[in-house]
Amino acid sequence: MRGSKLAKFSLVLLIHGHQPVGNFDAVLEETYRRSYLPFIECLLRHPGVRLGLHYSGPLLEWCEQRHPEFFRHLQELTSRTQVELVGGGFYEPILVSIPPEDQARQIQLMRDYLRAKFGREPEGAWLAERVWEPQVPYALASAGVRYTLVDDVHFLAAGFEPEQLHADYVAEDRGLTVRVFPGLKALRYLLPFRPCEEAIGFLRESAQRYPGGMAAMGDDCEKFGAWPETYDHCYRDGWLDRFFAALEESAEWLAVKPPGEYIREHQPRGRADLPTASYSEMMEWALPTKVRRDFHAICQEFANRPDVQRFLRGGPWRAFFSKYPESNLLHKKMLRVSEKHRSFASKRLSEERSAKHTRAQKHLLRGQCNDAYWHGVFGGIYAPHLRTELWRELIRAETLLDELGRGRAAGVHMEQTDFDGDGREEVYVTSRSLAALFRPADGGTLMSLDFRPGAVTLVNSMQRRPEAYHRRLREASSGASGQVASIHDQVRCKEDGLERFLRYDRWPRNAFRLLLFPADKTFKDYEELKLEENPVLASGTYALLENGPTSISLECEVPCPDGADAGGPLERLRCTKRFSFASGRKGYDLHCTSRLSCANVQARSALLGVEVVLNFLTPREPNRYFEIPAGRRALGWSTAISAAEIGSRLRVVDEWQNVAATVEAPCARELWIAPIETISESEEGFERVYQGSQILAVWPVELAAGKPWTGEVSLRVEAARPADLHSHRE
Repeated sequence: MRGSKLAKFSLVLLIHGHQPVGNFDAVLEETYRRSYLPFIECLLRHPGVRLGLHYSGPLLEWCEQRHPEFFRHLQELTSRTQVELVGGGFYEPILVSIPPEDQARQIQLMRDYLRAKFGREPEGAWLAERVWEPQVPYALASAGVRYTLVDDVHFLAAGFEPEQLHADYVAEDRGLTVRVFPGLKALRYLLPFRPCEEAIGFLRESAQRYPGGMAAMGDDCEKFGAWPETYDHCYRDGWLDRFFAALEESAEWLAVKPPGEYIREHQPRGRADLPTASYSEMMEWALPTKVRRDFHAICQEFANRPDVQRFLRGGPWRAFFSKYPESNLLHKKMLRVSEKHRSFASKRLSEERSAKHTRAQKHLLRGQCNDAYWHGVFGGIYAPHLRTELWRELIRAETLLDELGRGRAAGVHMEQTDFDGDGREEVYVTSRSLAALFRPADGGTLMSLDFRPGAVTLVNSMQRRPEAYHRRLREASSGASGQVASIHDQVRCKEDGLERFLRYDRWPRNAFRLLLFPADKTFKDYEELKLEENPVLASGTYALLENGPTSISLECEVPCPDGADAGGPLERLRCTKRFSFASGRKGYDLHCTSRLSCANVQARSALLGVEVVLNFLTPREPNRYFEIPAGRRALGWSTAISAAEIGSRLRVVDEWQNVAATVEAPCARELWIAPIETISESEEGFERVYQGSQILAVWPVELAAGKPWTGEVSLRVEAARPADLHSHRE
């Protein structure tokens, strides 16, 4: 009897549901209603369909609180052994991107949760985004994991033939092993986008070609209902019911079983030494934009040549850290916080201090959720609410750990360190209320600024840069298809005329960048990124002159505009920036004094601006606004306003995060204010996303020998409602 069962062809399905830390409650509710609940209700109607289900920790915690009926459904499915719950990193980190100690904590946290809520000990682990590196077997096996699933492209890149992908294999690292299923891309693209007869036909053909073999697929539950047009297709039109019924009707030759059951009944086919890889789309997304366009064209050229396709691979997941410095900065912040957390591991802590250490760990692990570290079809790093939530978690963790290390003593602490891992040192300034990161190698600018009492990060913008899909946006024409298209192939826009907003920044959107530009330039040029700024002054390397207890000074020398005198010395400008800090219990002041001087220069007029960048997440909510004497203005405000009209002072308020920032620029002529908006893809199509506001204090200057210019811009950060300030320790 056992032999006859093993002679059947096996289908191993692993369905994965995930919602990122910090996602909107309305999004979770909608996705629950359109995907998670109807999918599991469909499973309940088809007891012959047995599979593995993985839900990430943030989604499980939300369901437990908001929809206990979902847990009851899961308990019923697991009690009748129809469903096997699969583990993984609780907060859905890219496992290879976090330290080994955190890998083990994430996996153990999920194991403990599933045991406590469902009485089940998971055997397997979902590998977030199927990101594999050769050290993964050690990380998984040392945490008690028996199996995982990746994509067939991982195996093809290792030299496997397509006919070898109908079994599972053993992967090993440093003597520890884990079973690995090769998920078939063909099945991912069939389900649920093609008629179920095609999917069953594919399985039947595979069963005939590989008797006793197996086909595995791991993919997102959201594609069954939450992706565009799939809800009607899967549920109202009955695709999923028909597919599950067809699987049950194929029981004579097809065994649909959970992955853990399969590995208990089958020996692995052999050993697999897999290279660094993810699914094919992810590896394409990770490439630099121009290379991605070229790579995509080559893939299209050889779309019907599987013998060639197997050798076409994009970039590794880690390439997102090079592609998006904003992602790299967030990642290095996480690594720094993790290192601080580990530094207490061998210390004896009181009960109170140990509890604080544990709270910091939870914030750290939540800050490792993968979604805002990369970008593909969905918003990812371009989604400000997701990016901000990870910053919030890491700020909370670091603040708690700094309190453990220093106590709550006042004072400003400065450190020179290569914070972002690029070989050049930054200056990191912290206090009870402040964390500021300065980058001398990029115009002496401010990369990040945290308000610790509220766990708020204030700069947190995105450089507008070309993306491969921007070309599709420009070329897209309207049309409709009666067939449900894969989300990878759809071209949609959430508003008309988005191509007008495709503007690209020359440098990262840091704060306190000094811009020197021709006197005839206007606010419209600033808004459209056409100032023609002096690039060295704006983004060149500044030398660190002073690193005092409450201030830092930076200096840069640059060629003057038109400053080469034939046969004579090169005329140069010297710029110094001095940042000083005053930190209190509930806020802080940051002052930037800039001085521009030159010698042997023919007098010429120019405009000079010091730019502040602030991101309070949304341009239209009434509880987030600019405040001027004439009243409130939405954060999407775009204007040039006389500094005298507003007393050289602009207050930016975020009541939702309970933070206010006041920009003051004494003696400036005007303030130029414009929203920073990126054009990116999301589940619903191309969209304009607010990434903060750029505020430029503008002075007219005369560049002449013996006439130095000095200007000051200050930033005061405090609670919008001090009485309501909630501690990050709560």
